[in-house]
Amino acid sequence: MRQVRRTKHPDVTQSVPHGEIKTLILDMDGTLLDLHFDDQVWNYALPRELAARQRSALPEAKAHVVTTLNTARGTLAWYCMDHWSREFGLSLHDIEDELAHLIGVRDGTLEFLNFGHASRSRCVLATNAHPASLQRKLVRTGLAPYFDQIVSAHQFGVPKEDPRFWTEFTAQAQIEPSTAVLVDDNPAVLATAREFGIRHVFGVRYPSSSGSLKHYPAFASVNALDELLPWLRTRGV
Repeated sequence: MRQVRRTKHPDVTQSVPHGEIKTLILDMDGTLLDLHFDDQVWNYALPRELAARQRSALPEAKAHVVTTLNTARGTLAWYCMDHWSREFGLSLHDIEDELAHLIGVRDGTLEFLNFGHASRSRCVLATNAHPASLQRKLVRTGLAPYFDQIVSAHQFGVPKEDPRFWTEFTAQAQIEPSTAVLVDDNPAVLATAREFGIRHVFGVRYPSSSGSLKHYPAFASVNALDELLPWLRTRGV
């Protein structure tokens, strides 16, 4: 896999008064964890399985997967493994189990989580991932103890791209948006969160170790989570 170049001075330009960050909200796939695993599940393993079952050409199967998935983009169904297992007539859970050895923590994640765990701020995991996939990844990585709260959008019935998620999530988790930081690799999520009132939002430039650079024209961004630590330290976190 490609080695991501680490920057000395990340694109972190937002300012905040000292000591006014109370909650660190982190996405899972592509932020805490390497999106390479999910790429392999959805873009390679699923089409291969479909092609084998339907005795079709792999390019045809890949095109079918892309077209079918796009019908649910931006909705909770997009992230629902049960929905797609029914739609494609196979078990996405089994595919994830078979490829579980590819689940990996991104560079900089543990450094960030150790800092967050020792800080005065709360650390919350908020993901669109299906609860079964979330649990599979938490068991594989052992990251659960780092968090004060772990939330799947499935419990609210809407994805993080929907403003209703942020209304219900912040109320349940007792988060004051103006004192929160969100790191996520999904620009639509960042836009919705910022519009809702989450004060500090950051993108992730390399969600997948096997993918390309992701640009965030409207947001500050970092290569890895630990690049945020100097910014957080100077603000009393």
